[in-house]
Amino acid sequence: MVSRVNRETVDLSSYPDLVVVYLGMRVNRLYGLRTLIARGPRIDRSDQPAGLLAHEPFLWSLFPMHLGIRQYWRDLPTLLAWARSEPHRLWWRDFLRGSGGTGFWHETYLLRGGMEAVYDDIPQRRGLASFAPVHPARGAMFGAAARVGRPEDDLAPVVTEDDLYTPGH
Repeated sequence: MVSRVNRETVDLSSYPDLVVVYLGMRVNRLYGLRTLIARGPRIDRSDQPAGLLAHEPFLWSLFPMHLGIRQYWRDLPTLLAWARSEPHRLWWRDFLRGSGGTGFWHETYLLRGGMEAVYDDIPQRRGLASFAPVHPARGAMFGAAARVGRPEDDLAPVVTEDDLYTPGH
């Protein structure tokens, strides 16, 4: 007996400002496994923030260990506000001060248009970086809102560019 495929689609009209974010944390050094286990789960244990519609963890690869998350957000301002709230703000600040043998990246896609990405200590080009020119995330390219073309939605960064790149900060 032949079975037909049950095809379905979604009506996104109630989510005109939908934002989809893919995130990955990759183990670059053996001691990075400890970092992944110690730091990674803290993100999942945080309370579901306002604006987060869905959070889906998955595995990119076993060797090297590379975990991922796909998140759906109501809009960019709620995503950016959460990224600068506790505990995520502390996690991000600590990671930027030292990756602990891991790498982290994210790619953001907006339903109304626009994409942005950042790759921190990711040794292999992946995602958008596998085909598009790669530049340092500095100046106008430092913050996610500016990279996606929405600088009006940008908030004070978790770690400023000066804090990250100026000796003695």
